[in-house]
Amino acid sequence: MACPICDKQTAKAFRPFCSKRCAGLDLAKWLTGGYAIPTDDPDDAVELENQLRQAEHQKPH
Repeated sequence: MACPICDKQTAKAFRPFCSKRCAGLDLAKWLTGGYAIPTDDPDDAVELENQLRQAEHQKPH
């Protein structure tokens, strides 16, 4: 089985990745929205706008 990040052979300890580095890179993609599926659904845009407003109000000044 090949690592989905770099195509090297996987390591049992980090499967399906070859190393802790590749596992971390994959996690970073998830956390930063790199695996997000684009959408044109207007409900998604409204939800995002609401979340951004809420986050803005929670920022310390």
